[in-house]
Amino acid sequence: MTNQLAIVLGLMIALLFGVDFLMFDGEGTLFLARKLYWLIDYLAFWR
Repeated sequence: MTNQLAIVLGLMIALLFGVDFLMFDGEGTLFLARKLYWLIDYLAFWR
């Protein structure tokens, strides 16, 4: 991955988080955080 591509991807992710917080009060981010927590907990069970 080149530096330019990493910067573009980082800016896109930051923009999506910003739009989520401004338009939807962060509900999408909270949903993804909860699903990630569930996935980590599920994978830890199989460890």
